[in-house]
Amino acid sequence: MTDYRIEVRVTPREGLLDPQGRAVETALTSLGFDGVESVRIGKLVRMRVEAASEPEAMSRAREMCDRLIANPVIEDYSIRILDENNGDAGGGDA
Repeated sequence: MTDYRIEVRVTPREGLLDPQGRAVETALTSLGFDGVESVRIGKLVRMRVEAASEPEAMSRAREMCDRLIANPVIEDYSIRILDENNGDAGGGDA
């Protein structure tokens, strides 16, 4: 078994209201950041998953998202396996 570092990004589905995103968008505009539109607020989940293979780790992560991490009615998610070079280095990928 191998430990796989998984990153899950959960976002509100397109077309659905995002009150947090709207509040941030309004606040940014009031702070003088013009030209900011369509702000969406989501969540990031990082975890280690023990599995026999990368496909199994992805499958387990997908099941976790479907059953708990994301609400399939109002949220979408994406999953990626992190390697040693793109893990917890911080800063984020813009």
